[in-house]
Amino acid sequence: MIEIRQARLDEILELRWRILRAGLPRETAIFEGDDEPTTRHFAAVLDGRVVGCATILRRPWMDKPAWQLRGMAVDPQHQRRGIGTLLLQAIERTVRAEPHSLQLWCNARTPAVEFYRRHGWQRVGQEFVIPAAGPHYRMCKLLEASEPLMDAQPSAR
Repeated sequence: MIEIRQARLDEILELRWRILRAGLPRETAIFEGDDEPTTRHFAAVLDGRVVGCATILRRPWMDKPAWQLRGMAVDPQHQRRGIGTLLLQAIERTVRAEPHSLQLWCNARTPAVEFYRRHGWQRVGQEFVIPAAGPHYRMCKLLEASEPLMDAQPSAR
């Protein structure tokens, strides 16, 4: 079984670095805002090992309060098993439960755009390049307070 839970930065940093900042110094996987008290880190844990991660932090979208999704990664050996979906569900539950904003946004790597679209996110603007991470699109999703979460049945292996 995959456990999705809130985590400390030190629990997810290795995976974030290995997947999102491969070949770069480890410090590049530490993002501005990671240590803010309102930042939430999430881990997907399988057999005691972190196989997925994501972070949300309070960052405005269009000059309004919002949550930015950053550092979402799933170990390549465990991709396409629903772990990303489970992470997004946990994030959406957290966002709905905290009195800040129902607006989510992210800078999605171009290959991940379809994943986010399948989960109700919208692409905004043109492709751009983040030097340490490659081509991206800005994406957003406005949650509804009563919106039901989709069911996902990930395979365990």
